[in-house]
Amino acid sequence: MRKRRALLIGILLVLVGLVFAWDFSRGQNNGSSSSSQTQTSTNSGNGTTSKAKKRAGKILVVYFSRRQGVYNGPLKVGNTKRVADFIQKATGADEYEIVPKKKYPRSYDRTTEVAQEEQENNARPAIKNKLPNVAKYDTIFIGAPIWWSEYPMVVRTFLDKEQKDLANKTLVPFTTHQGSGLGNTEEQLKSQFPKAKVLSGFSVTGDDAAKAEPSVNRWLKRIGVK
Repeated sequence: MRKRRALLIGILLVLVGLVFAWDFSRGQNNGSSSSSQTQTSTNSGNGTTSKAKKRAGKILVVYFSRRQGVYNGPLKVGNTKRVADFIQKATGADEYEIVPKKKYPRSYDRTTEVAQEEQENNARPAIKNKLPNVAKYDTIFIGAPIWWSEYPMVVRTFLDKEQKDLANKTLVPFTTHQGSGLGNTEEQLKSQFPKAKVLSGFSVTGDDAAKAEPSVNRWLKRIGVK
């Protein structure tokens, strides 16, 4: 009887061990399945990013920015340049800064007066630095502070000089401002370049430009560039 009881106990212990081993193995397999699903989701996200960049093609960020003569200046880094740099960081784009041949006044009030005079005269201030080869890019971001509800006229100089090469591109405005938002920049681009694809722009107040990176990234995702 004792031998039979010991044998039964031994068999029960073996069965319990087998059941435990099966449960443990099943749990490990489920964990592997979950890990696989997580990896697939991650890869899917990367695929979306790659597709977005593929659609955007080669990107150029063109901007005009100032450190002096701005309402919250003088600045170490211009407000619009900060936004341009965030776009460049997120997209790997090339950058081109529009540098006026004739410097604007250091005073904010005087700068507003000159800006208004240029607009009233439909002026095209000269650009100091060599223009980029826009033809080799697919998507061009064009950014500046809003002056009297539109791009500064020196930016209009750039648009005019590059009119032919910008005609069939994807154009994206971005601006810094003190209450004017995008001004009429989207309308300006659509009017001057009717065959171009103009995406929804981004605007931020100058005071908030330095901390705008998260907003810039969300915007880039929304328009399918990041």
